[in-house]
Amino acid sequence: IHIMAPEPVVNAKVNYIVLGLSFLFEGSSWLVALREFRRQKGRQGWFEAVQSSKDPSVYTVLFEDSAALLGLVVAFAGILSAQLLERPELDGVGSLGIALILGATAIFLARESKGLLLGEPASPEVQKKVLAIVQQDPAVQQANGILSVHVGPEEIVAGLSIEFEDHLTAPEIEACVERLEARLKKEMPQISRLFVKPQATGTWERRRKAMAEASDDS
Repeated sequence: IHIMAPEPVVNAKVNYIVLGLSFLFEGSSWLVALREFRRQKGRQGWFEAVQSSKDPSVYTVLFEDSAALLGLVVAFAGILSAQLLERPELDGVGSLGIALILGATAIFLARESKGLLLGEPASPEVQKKVLAIVQQDPAVQQANGILSVHVGPEEIVAGLSIEFEDHLTAPEIEACVERLEARLKKEMPQISRLFVKPQATGTWERRRKAMAEASDDS
């Protein structure tokens, strides 16, 4: 509407003051979020850290503040150009630019957070470590695989498929499961719940392939 029926800015100075204060407040929040994000990402790249992060709260604040700062810059440019060029419709163009920035940021954050909202599996490194710990137990013939889901940034529910040694009795299998739970709780406290399914390796492979095919079809 402002582009189709433009009106000149009555008091641009007030707009500049509001934009300046907003930039100051948003910039302070952005610096805090940036420091925290840098601390958490370590040596990872920016987008790599976002994709591997299981806690969306940190990068969400950073990207929201970044979008807000860019929006303030676009707003300033729109008002300034409208005033200097005496073309008030440029202020409306700036508003559309802000909308594009915020929309793109929202789409990006929704895409990155969707996996966590729906239940994202543990990282390959975590899964490999769990299987390696399980495989070291003398009662385990083969650690077939793991199904896992994050229910919080540092809380994982894991289901293990294990082929135990054939000569084991039921009490011995129960004792092995207790050992595994105790060791995983000590070495990997993020594993909050553990479920163990005694299963032959061949059966696990067939069901894993079936799940993979069903996932591809969907």
